Amino acid sequence: MTATVAAEGPAHATNQHYDLDPAVFEQFLDPMRKYSSGLYLRDGDDLAAAQRHKLRFVADRIGISDGGRVLDIGCGWGALTLFLAGRYDCTVTGVTPAARQRDHIVATAAGRGLADRVRVHHGVFEEFDAPAGSFDAAAALGSVIHMTDLPAVFTRTRRMLRRGGRFYVSESCFRTPAVQAEFDARPGTDYVRNTIFGNGRLRPLSELVAAAETAGFAVVAVDDLTDHYRRTIDAWIANVAAAADRLDALEDGLATRLTHYLEIANAGWGFTTKHYGLTLRNGR
Repeated sequence: MTATVAAEGPAHATNQHYDLDPAVFEQFLDPMRKYSSGLYLRDGDDLAAAQRHKLRFVADRIGISDGGRVLDIGCGWGALTLFLAGRYDCTVTGVTPAARQRDHIVATAAGRGLADRVRVHHGVFEEFDAPAGSFDAAAALGSVIHMTDLPAVFTRTRRMLRRGGRFYVSESCFRTPAVQAEFDARPGTDYVRNTIFGNGRLRPLSELVAAAETAGFAVVAVDDLTDHYRRTIDAWIANVAAAADRLDALEDGLATRLTHYLEIANAGWGFTTKHYGLTLRNGR
């Protein structure tokens, strides 16, 4: 296991939400604490099943095989990191600016006998580095929203990937540049960006594609996961309501604030925002 000191600035801003007490996230996320869209394959899928489906989907998109080397950018509570290390015997390096997330992943990996296959870098991805070609695949599930220089992020990731390695990026995006111009400064958007995300910034899909292509990636697939994220957040809202007393015992008024954030995040799907999965390849 490795851990380095987190950088100040962007990481500090982001951590106001993601570095909350882990007990908060236990109340409304699935058992793996996966804090991004699930993938609902059947009408009867619950949140836990949808998140398991999504992890297998990501593994397929990045073409993972047993023993692969994977970079998990913005690894959160470690759902993908631990899944790939346990299911595929991958060596996975996670990157998170949140100390509590790092500590959780380290402890969970040790408890599952995965300490030799899981590494966690504590800090912002913009300051993470590894030798060229260090990884066979990379993933960023809802994390590039926190990174201001998108072309630099894609360029840095591509340099660390082997030739032919794949990079999966899922992100919430404004539906068009015109919608971005209209809604970017509205109170609801500003609340999510500054109160919850710190330095979060939604972009249209075209910006992600342009940054990826400028960095030298080829676009392999674009998946529209908007309806899946809407259903995921609906499940989170229901879980917050069911756990309201426990959440408010942790912090007065927390259930109301979480509900407000999640309802705003869920309000614009298909009109102002979409959620995409972008699969990229290092080479033609």
